[in-house]
Amino acid sequence: MARRTAALAWRCLVALLLGCQLAALAQTPGPAATFPPGATPLRFGILPLGGAFESRNDWEPMLADLSRGLGRPVSMLSVSSYEALEQAIQRDQVDMAFLSGKMALDAVTQRRMNVVAQVTRHDGLPGYRALLLARKTGPRSTLQNLLAEPERWRLARGETRSVSGFIVPQLQLFLPNHIVMETRFASEMVGTHQATALAVANGEADVATNNTADFERFRLQFPAEAERLQVIWESELIPHAQIVVRRDYSPEFQKKVQDFLLAYARAKGPRGDAERAVLKSLHDLAGFLPADNSSLLPAAKLAYQLARQSAMTAQFVSEAARQARLQRIENGYAEQVAALRTTAP
Repeated sequence: MARRTAALAWRCLVALLLGCQLAALAQTPGPAATFPPGATPLRFGILPLGGAFESRNDWEPMLADLSRGLGRPVSMLSVSSYEALEQAIQRDQVDMAFLSGKMALDAVTQRRMNVVAQVTRHDGLPGYRALLLARKTGPRSTLQNLLAEPERWRLARGETRSVSGFIVPQLQLFLPNHIVMETRFASEMVGTHQATALAVANGEADVATNNTADFERFRLQFPAEAERLQVIWESELIPHAQIVVRRDYSPEFQKKVQDFLLAYARAKGPRGDAERAVLKSLHDLAGFLPADNSSLLPAAKLAYQLARQSAMTAQFVSEAARQARLQRIENGYAEQVAALRTTAP
C-alpha cells in the first residue's frame, strides 16, 4: 500500500510540474481513422479534474471516436490547472473544450465560443454539489468548529475559477458567515479536487473543497484515503459542465459536433455498449444533452452573486465607491444575460 500511495503521489507531482509541457502533446487517432492529406486537427481542451496524465487517459477513447465521427484528426490539450487552460483559450489554441461554470461563461462571453451540449450523469440529476471534506477524527472535524475558528484550520481548495472548488463554497457558506477563504485560514493550498482530498486524508490540511462527482471517483481510486474523510457541508445543485466550440467554425460544423455528441452512447448493440463503457470511465458520464449559450445563465448568476457579496463585505474608501462598484456589477451581469440569451452562432 505504501508503494502504491508513493507511486500515485509521484504521478500527481509530475503532472503538476510538467502540466504545461504535457499540454502540447497531441492524441494520435487510432489506426482505423483515415483523413484527407493536410487535414487540420480539431484541438480539444480538457478541464483538469484529476491530473494531466489521468485526464489524457480518460478522454483518449472518446476523442478517438470523435475524430472518426467528424472525419478529421482531433488533438488533445490536457493541462494541470484552470489557468493554463484559460491561457490556451485566450491564445486561440483551443477549438473545442469541456468546461464548467465560470470558465465556460468566460469562453462564451469573452472568447467567441458557443455551447453545443451539456453532460449528464447516471444519477439523472441536473447537476452536482460542492462539498467540504474533513477527517472523521480529530479536533477539526465539524462544520461548527470550522465556522467558529477558521483561523485554526488549514484549507485545501480549488482555483478561483473552479465552481465547486472555490466560487460556490465562498458564496453559499463562507461569505454569509463573514469568512473570506483567501485570508481567514491558518494556511491554504490550491490544487485539483483529487489533490485537495488527498491533502486532508494525509493530514496535510484540515478541510478541503470538493464535489459529489469527483469525490465518488476519489472513493474508487483511493478507498483507504477516502475512508478517513467525511462530508461536513454540501451546496445546492450546480449545473453540469458544457462542451463549447469556437464560433469561427461554421454553424453546419457546430451542428455536426452536436449531433455526434447527442448520438454518442445511445445506440443499441456492441457499438453502443462500447461507447457507454467509455463514458462510464469518463467521470461516470451517461451522455450529452442538447444545450446552447443560455445553459450558462445559472453560472452567470453565481458569478454575479459572488461579485455582489464580495463587494458588500469588502472595504471601500467611501460608500459612494461601494455603490459605484455594485452598479458596475449590475451592468456587467445584465450584459452577460443579454448575450447568453442570444444563442445563434
